[in-house]
Amino acid sequence: MKITDTIGLVLTHKGPNTIPPLSPDQTVFEALEMMAHYDVGALLVMQNQRLIGILSERDYARKGVLRGHHSKETLVREIMTSPVVCVSPEKTVDDCMTMMTERHFRHIPVLRGETLLGVISIGDLVKWVMSGQEHTIQALEGYITGAYPG
Repeated sequence: MKITDTIGLVLTHKGPNTIPPLSPDQTVFEALEMMAHYDVGALLVMQNQRLIGILSERDYARKGVLRGHHSKETLVREIMTSPVVCVSPEKTVDDCMTMMTERHFRHIPVLRGETLLGVISIGDLVKWVMSGQEHTIQALEGYITGAYPG
């Protein structure tokens, strides 16, 4: 589990995405309920099987609350981020961490062509890197104590 691993590999280990997408015609209140139910900070917005946007807690705070929009009256399409920055599964963990840090976002959809493969969060990437570091530490400790095979 290295920073040079592909996002496709991270998605494989993460497992399938079971969070349903939003419709652009749903209310922001419905989106917030979904975020709370699934304990996530962002949801994808799909229309006709195509990714058209992403709605994050940050979108709600900055484009909804601060502008005086009421969540029960505002549609997702009014405050979602669109177009969406996406990556292919061939991108590396390091590529995505750099992109997310530089552009100040925490979720990035993974597409192959027009097909949505999943979503990677900064938390997923941090866990991936930490897991790799833990494996390295265990191997080094084994080597130092003589438990290392070889």
